[in-house]
Amino acid sequence: MTLSLTAAAADTVKRTNVRWTILVMLFVVTTVNFADRATISIAGPDIRKALDLSPIQMGYIFSAFAWSYVLAQLPGGWLLDRFGSKTTYAVALTIWSLFTMFQGAVGFLTGGAAVAVLFLLRLAVGAAEAPSFPGNGRITSAWFPANERGFASAIFNSAQYFATAFFAPIMGWIVHSLGWQFVFYFMGGLGILLALVWGKVIYGPKGHPRVNQAELDYIQAGGALVELDAKVKIEGPQVDTIACLKELLSTRMLVGVYVFQFCINVMTYFFLTWFPVYLVTERHMTILKAGFVASLPAICGFVGGVLGGWVSDRLLKAGWSLSAARKTPIVAGMLMAMAMVACNYVESDMLVVFFMSLAFFGKGVGALGWAVVSDTSPKEAGGLSGALFNTFGNLAGIVTPIVIGYILQATGSFASALVFVGASAAVALLSMLFVVGTIDRVKLTRSVPRQPA
Repeated sequence: MTLSLTAAAADTVKRTNVRWTILVMLFVVTTVNFADRATISIAGPDIRKALDLSPIQMGYIFSAFAWSYVLAQLPGGWLLDRFGSKTTYAVALTIWSLFTMFQGAVGFLTGGAAVAVLFLLRLAVGAAEAPSFPGNGRITSAWFPANERGFASAIFNSAQYFATAFFAPIMGWIVHSLGWQFVFYFMGGLGILLALVWGKVIYGPKGHPRVNQAELDYIQAGGALVELDAKVKIEGPQVDTIACLKELLSTRMLVGVYVFQFCINVMTYFFLTWFPVYLVTERHMTILKAGFVASLPAICGFVGGVLGGWVSDRLLKAGWSLSAARKTPIVAGMLMAMAMVACNYVESDMLVVFFMSLAFFGKGVGALGWAVVSDTSPKEAGGLSGALFNTFGNLAGIVTPIVIGYILQATGSFASALVFVGASAAVALLSMLFVVGTIDRVKLTRSVPRQPA
């Protein structure tokens, strides 16, 4: 029996579509992932009132997640390459869900103890979530050919918007009706249930019980790294980690992508942290109304995210180069994302929601960073490459909440904060246009150990 089908046989065998089931699971898990991150922003106004916190203190609590998330990225990527995506991700999902639940218990504490414990628990959630997005990129690289990878990456990446669109009204209602602590109990419990489902759905392409050879041949011919998890060895990674990091950081294309992701994540973390506070304090909405209003830009971001990935893949199938197919939606999206600054010049809540929605639609269209990472990561170090990319991207999670906290403390207004966020979209655009250059898969030359003779 041959290992691959001939072209004639492939035409007569119906190809399975297991990869789309894998993508649905990635989307669901990433939705819960981002909803867990957003719990603190929805509960934020009530927590700030209950614990009597200043804007700067809130900024540091908002940023706590990102400190540990960034520091744990490279260890998380190493774990993915060593133990595989399925096992590493399942353990991470279970741990971050438990720590999410524990945050609700902070309500039983007071004063400095409550602030300290909440800060530490946010650190723990961030560290536990570190393998999630590199894992998404790694699984996508294994399951999807290049001409479907933009759409697949856009789907799991757009879960960040869907998470807010779907869960913000629910969490707003929970805070309003039951109290802020119950948001953490609800989301943590949901994550633990999801971890049980993960092990039944996720496998590598070579090990999935329902995939057939026709689908394997199709995705492998299109550039999917079907052997990725099949080659995981417990005895150690296949590259020299330090040398690999140096090699990745010396690649101009990747450095441009890292700058791009940092800048686009400034908007992400504004939305995940200060946006509901902006609606409540600057626009004088109730927390219940803010929960529903926050869902509108999120819906637009979700639609933009799916559209950007779909357009990119269509351009690729139409014969455009990989660079042009990825960069065209990114440039258009970042131009729209700058519209956020217009919120400083309008009074109507309806216009504020319109410009925020346009900005997040544009951000979604242009959020193709993970597709580019899947296109460019060396096959020997997909987890490490994705983790390095995510490290730079999520430095914005440290910088953004703190910078905005200081801006608010100094000015008493969100006006300069919105300029800061809009300017970041402009820098993202410039980096993608003038630093990244040609998008292509990196081939390691200095960090891959020689094979024994």
